[in-house]
This record gives sequence, C-alpha cells and structure tokens, in this order.
Amino acid sequence: MDIIPAIDLIDGKCVRLSQGDYDRKIIYNENPLEVAKMFEDHGITRLHLVDLDGAKAHHIVNHKVLETLANQTKLIIDFGGGLKTDDDLRIAFECGAQMITGGSIAVKSPEVFESWISKFGASKIILGADVKDEKIAVTGWTEDTDLKLVPFLENYVSKGITKVICTDIAKDGMLQGASVELYKKVLQAFPTMYLVASGGVSNIQDLEVLAEAGLPAVIFGKAIYEGRIQLKDLEPFLS
Repeated sequence: MDIIPAIDLIDGKCVRLSQGDYDRKIIYNENPLEVAKMFEDHGITRLHLVDLDGAKAHHIVNHKVLETLANQTKLIIDFGGGLKTDDDLRIAFECGAQMITGGSIAVKSPEVFESWISKFGASKIILGADVKDEKIAVTGWTEDTDLKLVPFLENYVSKGITKVICTDIAKDGMLQGASVELYKKVLQAFPTMYLVASGGVSNIQDLEVLAEAGLPAVIFGKAIYEGRIQLKDLEPFLS
C-alpha cells in the first residue's frame, strides 16, 4: 500500500482543516519544504499537495511552493485544488507536479476534465471523488449532488480513468478511522482501480486495516502532524 502524506497549503503554509472548513484551520508549519524533506528523510516517496487558496480562488495559486518542493526533493507529487483550465494544468506540470487531481471540475465541467484525460494521458490525471452519504459533493464540499459514487466512477472509468482519490467528508480531519466498508464496495466494483483512501486515518492500526482490505494507497496528514503516527512507525509499509 502506497503511503501518501498530505500537505495542504494556505498562504504558502502547511495547514489542516476539519471537514473542509476554512474556519477550522490549524497551521502546523510555516515551511512546507521542511515538512516535505522530513517525509523524504523517512523513506516516503509520494506527496499529495493541495492548494486550498486555489480551491477558493478557482485557479492555481500556490504553484511556487509546488515548484520549490519538486526542485528540492525527489518526491512524486500529485497536486490539486482549484485547477480549472488547461493553463492551470500547464503551470502545475511545468512546476513539477507528476499528476494532478480534479474533483469539482469532473462534475461541473465534464467535457473539460475528459479533454485533460485525452491531452495529458490517464496516468497523469487523478479523479477526486469527495463523498457524503455515498453521493458526490463539490466546491470544497459546500455543495451536495445527487450523483451516486459508483455510477459516477463507472462513467470515468469508461473514459480511461484508473486513479481515484476517494474522500469521505464525514471522516476528513476527524481522526475517527477511515471508511473501510465504502472502499471495499468500490474495490469490489472496480478491482483493478488504483483507489486512494483519504480521510479519517488516526493511527497505525487504521493503516493496517486499509492494507488488509486491499487498498492500493492511502492519503493522510493530521495524524502525522498531531503525533498520532510517528514517521518511523511507517517503515513496515515503506519497505
């Protein structure tokens, strides 16, 4: 199982929100490069970088931070948050992102998202599926939709998508365990999908449960920043 720590950016600083609420923000480090290097020093090879300013502004904002992290570490970075245009993607890839994540855009402007799959290749495009009661939510989780998760994924798998980050909003930042049953359901429907579990991981046991369930990858952040998971404890997953 790939271990992918998250760095969420506001004003170029490393922060975490609870359930996507900007009013429930904690700044964990003013220097994201320091955090990224710490991950790399412990054998981590992947990073999930989220531009929360970009998500609010509807265009890429923290690309300089992305560029710094890409230039000064060897981490494989997937980048998301507010990517709406081909120009946003060009900037992200030029600044060193190996993959980008699109969530709301895949719901609100499917033709744009589908064009990215064609232009850049499915290996570089991750579908972000944020879920509330097994239905897709968008715009930083402020808008619910009637789109059910599995048919939504089915549509994009038919368009070539192979990588999905699935976040259960009820769990995100709450440190109450991941939505294992939800992920099992998705993997049952799409056994070959590179499904990334996101939200709720609070300790090493949560990671072990996800690994046992067959999850290919997991994203988490708050558990590291709050000391509930020590980076040295991740070694068994990184060998």
